[in-house]
Amino acid sequence: MRKITAADILPLPEYMKVRAQRRTAISALKKNRRLEVGPFATFYFESFDTMLHQVQEMLYIEKGGAEQLPDELAAYNPLIPDGHELTATVMLEIDDPVRRARVLAGLGGIEHKMFIRFAGETVKGAAEDDQERTREDGKASSVQFVHFPFTAAQIARFRAPGTEVVVGFNHESYGHMALMSETVRATLAKDFD
Repeated sequence: MRKITAADILPLPEYMKVRAQRRTAISALKKNRRLEVGPFATFYFESFDTMLHQVQEMLYIEKGGAEQLPDELAAYNPLIPDGHELTATVMLEIDDPVRRARVLAGLGGIEHKMFIRFAGETVKGAAEDDQERTREDGKASSVQFVHFPFTAAQIARFRAPGTEVVVGFNHESYGHMALMSETVRATLAKDFD
């Protein structure tokens, strides 16, 4: 598995010269790595390139330089798929703050209720364990990080062209599912070794 290192990071003056171009390229890349599930959840499937962009953007925004870099690498390297998994940032996006607070209060534990189903297989999501994603009072975070670990046989089935893939939640308050497009499935199939 390739990890981001200091050698991958452009110095800030160089990044500023190519930032607009990079942002356009990463937007095009992300288009085929995204899936909306239900009324307000979106899965953004991550890769080395999406995480490199995120680290570079955090350094650009916060201007923390070399001192900031180790924290960014520690935060984002774990979200790069290891060749036997898919990883996703899941955003629970609700514009109205009052409604958002009410809905998230009823979604405690949602980080343990995500799945990918295909060809008779179900891969359960495993929440990133860097911190708790549900507070003690049961309120879920609006940003979730999840890993979907695959076996070799599951990878082979997922990679087969035309495989129907469903991504969803089996949470009692958010039981939504969505069919993954063939374009997204084919893109994500490349994340495996």
